[in-house]
Amino acid sequence: MSTGGPPEAGDVPRVVTIGEPVPDAGPPDGERPDGPRAVPFEQLAGGRGRSRSDRAGGRRGADAGGAGRPGSAASEGAASRPGRGRRRARRAEAGTPDREETPAEQEARAKEICLRLLTDRARTVKELGDALRRKEIPDEVAARVLERFDEVGLVDDRAFADQWVRSRHHYRGLGKRAIARELQRKGVDRDTADEALTGIDEDSERERARELVARRLRSLPVGSREERQATARKLVGMLARKGYGPGVAYGVVKDEIAAAGADADELGEAPPDGD
Repeated sequence: MSTGGPPEAGDVPRVVTIGEPVPDAGPPDGERPDGPRAVPFEQLAGGRGRSRSDRAGGRRGADAGGAGRPGSAASEGAASRPGRGRRRARRAEAGTPDREETPAEQEARAKEICLRLLTDRARTVKELGDALRRKEIPDEVAARVLERFDEVGLVDDRAFADQWVRSRHHYRGLGKRAIARELQRKGVDRDTADEALTGIDEDSERERARELVARRLRSLPVGSREERQATARKLVGMLARKGYGPGVAYGVVKDEIAAAGADADELGEAPPDGD
């Protein structure tokens, strides 16, 4: 038998018997060994069921970076890659980069963010500035982009305020007070807001309040004095939440309740509107 290297033709594979001393030679040709099962020598010492070439390949793979070994750097790196991919996807969805941007890239991204928001509806300078800040656009880049948008008329707080007042009063039935609070939250200055609110005069506001009360009154009880008083309180509260002053709210509700059969003095005098 050859010593070292792969077995040559005619060599008898060396085997050992588990639980017995290692024999000097295998059994004669054609005979089966007695006793415990014979196991090829290559399968001992952790090599059970694997050939020498399989084990060598496994060692080469392990030496190449420890892939497959629990706790190895390669396996930990492989496990971390999906997390990094998910983080990159979240940042891309949020509109924030996963690397350092050049000033030109920051400006281009800021313009894209603003244009995307403006396709939905008109926006104020403050709304766009807040959006850019959430997307991690530097303040100096945001200021430059917003100034340019203002120059070309893509953002105009005065035009926004006029449009907002008409929409919220006509479609939502809001009074001047509620609309003024909304404009303030959106960053419209007081003078611009007051000028836009002049589009709602006293007669227009009272008529819109009357429409709201008449529609709501159809589903409320007014049969008895107690029911009418309870209904009146609900209607006045509704108008107050929509931004109508106490004088307008009580006056409109009193007129509508009286038309439903209440006495003229049943609800008392309407309080004056404050500032």
